[in-house]
Amino acid sequence: MNELPEFFRTEVFHPLSVHFPIVLLLMATLFKLIGLWSSKITWDHGGRFLLLLGVIGVWIAIYTGDLADGIVSRQLCDPTVLKEHENFAYTTAWIFTATLILEFLMKYVDLLKNRITSVLLVILILAGSGTLTYVGHLGAELVYQQAAGVNIPSEDCSEFN
Repeated sequence: MNELPEFFRTEVFHPLSVHFPIVLLLMATLFKLIGLWSSKITWDHGGRFLLLLGVIGVWIAIYTGDLADGIVSRQLCDPTVLKEHENFAYTTAWIFTATLILEFLMKYVDLLKNRITSVLLVILILAGSGTLTYVGHLGAELVYQQAAGVNIPSEDCSEFN
């Protein structure tokens, strides 16, 4: 029986889908921060659009990460890193989702168009960017220190001692 090509391995979908939301959400953060000091509305609208695409992408990345979890977790010497990666990924996704909801509420509900809500939006988007960076660090640790989805470590994991 022929195996499927490497591209169709379930755990490969996660690294394929995760990089777009990282860039989109970090760029959304940058656009929103520039928009605070710029009089051009383009930064604000661009930031909102990047945030929307990034939130869609982060939930796709979570879904593909869940698909890879069952395959990758059996190969890890320290699965607690994977669990922390997953937990922070959900935290990141929810922070950016809340930011997006607040962003749209500010746009369409006049009562929410004030300085306090704007500051809250900046705090949320910066917190999301911070957790996103940490999630990326944990993902890199999984790949480069434990060969998650790349290579099956030896049975006794002696190379990690």
